[in-house]
Order: sequence, then C-alpha cells, then structure tokens
Amino acid sequence: MKIRTLILLLSVFMLTAVGFSQQAASNASTQPAAQTSSSPDTADLVRQPLTDPKPANFWDGDDPNGLNLLLHPFARKAWIQRHLAPIRDRINELDEITSENATKIKDIDARSKQGLQLASEKTNLADQHATDAASRAQLAQTAATQASTHVANAQQMVGTLDQYKASSQTEIRFRPGQTTLSKQAKDALDQIATPLKDQRSYIFEIRGFAPGSGQTAIATSQKIADSVERYLVESHQIPVYRIFVVGMGNAPATSEQGTARHTKGERVEISVLKNDLVSSAQR
Repeated sequence: MKIRTLILLLSVFMLTAVGFSQQAASNASTQPAAQTSSSPDTADLVRQPLTDPKPANFWDGDDPNGLNLLLHPFARKAWIQRHLAPIRDRINELDEITSENATKIKDIDARSKQGLQLASEKTNLADQHATDAASRAQLAQTAATQASTHVANAQQMVGTLDQYKASSQTEIRFRPGQTTLSKQAKDALDQIATPLKDQRSYIFEIRGFAPGSGQTAIATSQKIADSVERYLVESHQIPVYRIFVVGMGNAPATSEQGTARHTKGERVEISVLKNDLVSSAQR
C-alpha cells in the first residue's frame, strides 16, 4: 500500500513538472509574437491571435495541473460510462429499430403467405365448382339425349302399333255338327303356337265359317272358332287379349286368287299377325 502511494505521488510530481515546462514554453513563444506586433514595420498588419493546439492525448483537454491530475477520471467507471452512454443509447436504438423492422418483415411475410394460401384455396374451390358444373352439364346433356331417344322410340312405337303383318296361316276342318278338335287339328295349332312362346307384339286372328244361312250358320261358325281359341289358351297359355275371334257364318271368303267363294263344310282359318317394328324397338 505504501509503495502504491509512493508511485502515485512520484507520477503526480513528474506530470506536474512536465505541465509547468509546457506552460513556460507557451509563454515564451507568445512574448516574441507580442513584440513583433508592436514593431513599427508591421503596425499596419492585422495579426490573428495564436490559439493553443487542441490536445490530442488521453487527457481529453484537461489542464495538467495537480488538482486535475488527482481528480482526472482516467481510471474511474463514471468517466467511462459518461463517454459510453451515448454510444450505448445509439446501439440500443439501432437494436430496437432492427427488431421492429424484423417484426414488420415477419408480419408482412406471414400476411403474404396467408394471402397466397387463401388465394390458392379460392382458386382450387373455383376449379372444383367449375368441374362439378361441367359434370352436371354433361349429365344433363346425357339425360336430354336419352330422353330424346326415348321420345323418338315412343313416337315410332305409337306410329307402328297397328302395322301388323301376316306371319303364318293355317286352316282346320271340322266334321259336320262337331266342334271337337282332331289330333291333326291340334298338331297344326301346336306347330303355329309353339314358336310364339315368350314373344310379344303378335295377335291371333280366328275366323270360323259354316255352311247354311242366317243365324244358324253364324252360331255354328262361332262355336268351332271358340274351340280353337280355348285350345290355344289352355294348351299354350296364349293371352286372351292377343286372340280375336269372329264367327263369319256362310260369308264368302276371299281365295288366294282374289275371288270370293262360299264355304263348303265347317272350317276355321287361323292367322298369326306380327308387328316386327314394335318388337325390335322393345328389345
């Protein structure tokens, strides 16, 4: 402790001596200048007073006297804090500005990403709606096409409902006064009715003829025609609505040559009429 005090006093003494020497030198340099200014040769010249050079040492311009040397804040924290405080404030301000800018950039980036995501979702939703609309339009077009096709088919069917054509014909003879079918007659009816099983768009036309005159001939012809109808319904399950029966009596029948002739004996003419156009449309 004594050695530190001795060193400090010695340093103060040496610095005081250096300061006095510098002050003496400055006084000596100013005296010749004053004498020169008072010489009659330079009386008319205006001289600016000389200024002391700005000190550039670590003492920061303090006069090197003993009091300032003892009280100079060379090694004190207060002096360091006083000079560092503005710098620290400026650094803190810059840090705050930088942090604020970084926060703003993050916010802008987040909003931009959110906006892009929202725009992408809306675009995808619009594309989905457009796809759904196109699908519905396609379905509507398909349904319209099918409806148009069904309407055309229905119109064609309606237009061809009564367009029946003779498909096959046969004739069955009866003995006088009998209405029972013979085996030969049944075989002829089987041959004409069997191919019609599970078919549609056909009708039977059964016409009975009997000799004689008046209502007697008509009644006889109706009985033999009814016997044919009964066999077709019972043996081949032909629907009744597909069979049309009429007793013609002794009405003249048209031959293949186109001539009219009266019936000789009791007989029944069976014709199968088909509507091929309706059958093909229903398939």
